[in-house]
Amino acid sequence: MVPHSTPVTPAEEQREIRVAIVDDQSMIRAGFAALLDAQPGVTVVGTAEDGLGVTDLVRRTQPDVVLMDIRMPKVSGLDATRAIGAMPGTPPRVVILTTFDADEYVFSALRAGASGFLLKDSPPEELIHAVRVVAAGEALLSPRVTRSLIADYAARPHRRPEPGPELNGLTERELDVMGAVARGFSNAEISGELFVSEQTVKTHVSRILSKLGLRDRTQMVIAAYESGLVRPER
Repeated sequence: MVPHSTPVTPAEEQREIRVAIVDDQSMIRAGFAALLDAQPGVTVVGTAEDGLGVTDLVRRTQPDVVLMDIRMPKVSGLDATRAIGAMPGTPPRVVILTTFDADEYVFSALRAGASGFLLKDSPPEELIHAVRVVAAGEALLSPRVTRSLIADYAARPHRRPEPGPELNGLTERELDVMGAVARGFSNAEISGELFVSEQTVKTHVSRILSKLGLRDRTQMVIAAYESGLVRPER
């Protein structure tokens, strides 16, 4: 794997992003480490071959982002993600890595607290982008994984026919924004759809997260489906 550089903003250059990699394949760990260490403002601070002891790794290295393989022999990435989420203070954000675009653990991993889900065969620039986006506090799902997540949830029998009462505190415009986010629209696309500025969209997103006690856009997507606000086609 050849390191591939991507443009960075002045703010990104000033702030070091600390990354830990947890994967049971040594070549994957080495390849990702070489790729990320070659990027301005990104440093790989530690690696592990299993989810066992991942909380110790996090305490020792203080990463901002953990790249986590979901399928490992001793402690799975799912359990390790839960363990990180239960740590006191502000735990690092987790990007789940998998070789399967229809992995049955996608939904569970996001519920466990993962901020993103990325396929291992994604182009290098997507991995670099994922680290920067998640480190900045946003959530990330690859398009293929998003489609799989929606298709999986569409097949679940327990969806509500109408939005649940937990959304009662949202305004009509906030419901519109939340629905658009759940359908995978970017802020720019929502801005064009609703005829408002991108800054207004960002404000709505922040208010929705605050009102519902959600951490990021990924949790907002899950909440939209679970509440019945969005009912995807099969």
